[in-house]
Amino acid sequence: MADLNYLAVAVAAVAALIVSFAWYSVFAAQLAALHDAYAGTERPPAWKILVELVRCLVLAVVMAGFVERMDIDGWPDAVLFGLVAWVGFPVVLWTGAVIWENVPRKLAAVHLGDWLLKLVLVAFIVGVWR
Repeated sequence: MADLNYLAVAVAAVAALIVSFAWYSVFAAQLAALHDAYAGTERPPAWKILVELVRCLVLAVVMAGFVERMDIDGWPDAVLFGLVAWVGFPVVLWTGAVIWENVPRKLAAVHLGDWLLKLVLVAFIVGVWR
């Protein structure tokens, strides 16, 4: 992990945070209708934004570590890796939540869209900027 481009990791984490906030802003009304946790129009408290940034940073470090180990170099392989990671993890997890926990499909779809954007974006940034 010493060979990671930590500037690329930091940029990927911040980019994932920004894209995620934009994604959820677009779907705010639908989310509010689907789940009480999304009701209200107030901004999240600063501590939640900080926690989300840390989560994005962890995601970027893990993805960069995989990119390095798998010797991914260039955007086509990076994007493919992001797509494969999306199918292998969030899709599998959210499918289970829909089937076993009765999470509404529309709610899961919004979250899956967010994860698709984040994983592909992070993989792209750390895969190209090595």
